[in-house]
Amino acid sequence: MALFLARRLLAAGFTMFLATVLVFTMARLTGDPREQFLTVETTQENWDAWGKKFGLDKPLPVQYLVWLGNSARLDMGTSLNQARPVWDLIQDRLWPTIELALTGWFLSIAIGVPLGVLSAVKRGTAADYLARTLAMLGQALPPFWLGLILILIFAVELQWLPAGTRGGFSNLIMPAMTLALINTASNLRITRSAMLEVLDSEYVKMARAKGVSPKWVIWKHAFRNAAIAPLTNAGLLLAGFLAGTVVTETVFAWPGLGRLAVDAVRTNDFPVISGLTLVFTAIYVSANFLIDLSYGFVDPRIRLG
Repeated sequence: MALFLARRLLAAGFTMFLATVLVFTMARLTGDPREQFLTVETTQENWDAWGKKFGLDKPLPVQYLVWLGNSARLDMGTSLNQARPVWDLIQDRLWPTIELALTGWFLSIAIGVPLGVLSAVKRGTAADYLARTLAMLGQALPPFWLGLILILIFAVELQWLPAGTRGGFSNLIMPAMTLALINTASNLRITRSAMLEVLDSEYVKMARAKGVSPKWVIWKHAFRNAAIAPLTNAGLLLAGFLAGTVVTETVFAWPGLGRLAVDAVRTNDFPVISGLTLVFTAIYVSANFLIDLSYGFVDPRIRLG
């Protein structure tokens, strides 16, 4: 287990290192960052002072090391438009994103995975066709359309829920349901496919022939061995939710990382874009690392391989 953990940590660290190199290189491809402050009144003295202050008068490898050290201390620079530290802006939006992401994710798992198992076990029945229809609709519906329909029904017509912004629990319901309903489809479809493959295996047939309880066969023998594909999908969905769901946050005016990223791109705020890219990369790398670890617990053959 220690060797398995060490290999995964090494891979995650190397991936994060490559990501930092890529982010720094892309930021420098647009030219000297000092050009963002350039005006007709800029003097050579100001130019040189900015270069000394931000380390831009040094060779690029040295600039990268300085930038990497600052980023490791969560010093990601200052927003060009809001004149605030980038990390402060990210912190302000991080908890709203976590709140929305976890709620939508738990709902999508709680609905999609049991429906996927039911669809596989009841293959060819009305329950199977209904579940597959729901999966097809979920993958076909655009998130912005579903969000607007929920607002129209529950906020405008029935006036049960607020139309947008972050507030109490009632403000969370519609954006979380939008995320959950759209992504329930992938959980359902992947769980169904994995279960169908396992249910046709010889050891499941043997367990049934021995008279093992159907519930025990489904959840102990079949689902545990089919869990890797749904687990991978669930982990990547959570990472995507935490990285900011741009459409949902925009429709419901939710103050999360997705809206911050859109605003930064719209205003060409490179320090914020670079900081968010690092945060998003760290989220995905961490998610993949945790997924790899969960593989080892679900299937010991992976841990020992």
